[in-house]
Amino acid sequence: MYKEIFSGLSALPGKISLYYENLSTGERFGFHEEEPMMAASMIKLFILAEAYRQMEAGLLDKNRLITVRRQECVPSCGALTYMHDGLRVTVEDLYTLMIILSDNSATNYMIDILGEEAIRTGIRSLGFRCTELNRRMFDREKSEKGIQNYITAEETGRLLACMARGELVSPEASADMVRILKDQRLNGKFPFYLHALPGHVEIAHKTGEDTGITHDGGIIFANRPFVLVICGNETDVPACERAMAQIALDLYQRNM
Repeated sequence: MYKEIFSGLSALPGKISLYYENLSTGERFGFHEEEPMMAASMIKLFILAEAYRQMEAGLLDKNRLITVRRQECVPSCGALTYMHDGLRVTVEDLYTLMIILSDNSATNYMIDILGEEAIRTGIRSLGFRCTELNRRMFDREKSEKGIQNYITAEETGRLLACMARGELVSPEASADMVRILKDQRLNGKFPFYLHALPGHVEIAHKTGEDTGITHDGGIIFANRPFVLVICGNETDVPACERAMAQIALDLYQRNM
C-alpha cells in the first residue's frame, strides 16, 4: 500500500509531503516528511498549543473578553470579519474560531494576545526545529518580501500524536484540543469519503489552504487510531485534495 501511496503522491505537481503514525502499533512512515512547507493555516495548531500552555500556567484566562474592531479584521476564512464593529468575544471564542472555521482575524488576535516570541519559544520548547511563525495572517508587506510561516508534515504529525496521547501540555488540555479539532467545519479533504461511510467516523483535524497550497492533518479514529498529515505546496490543489481524501479512506479501511 505504501508504494501505491508514494507513487500517487509522486505524480502530483509541486512539493508534496506526508506523515503517518499509528497510535496503536507505533508504526510510522513518511514521504518527504521533513521538508519545510509554507504553512498556510496549519500554523494555527501550534498557536493553539501555546494558548493552552499559557492557560495551564495561569498566564491566560480563556474567559477574558476581547473587543473586535472592524479595522483590525482581515479577509476570510472565518466569521469575525462579517460581524459588527465592537463585538465582544472571549479568548476561548477566538481560539475555537481559529480552528473550526480557520478564522484569520481570530488568529491574529490570538497571536497578539499570546505574543509572537512566546509562540516561537513554545514551538522550540516542544522540540520542533523547522516549524516557524514569522508573520501574522494576511501580512501582505511581509508576504511580498517572502516572509512566510513554515511547518513540516513530520512535526505537525508529532504535535497531533502528542495531543492524541494526552501529552501536549496536559491530559486535560490535550483532550480539550482534540474536542475542538473534532468540531472542524472545513471537511472537504480527509473527511470527504470518510463521512460518506455508514456510521460516524470521528476525525479531529485542521486544514490549510492558499494559492497553490493545500494541507490537512489530524487524528482519524479507526479501530486502530492514526495520525495523518499531507501537505502540498505549488501543487494542483483539486488533484491533491482528491488524493488526500483517497489516502485517508484507504488508511482508515486498513486500520479497521
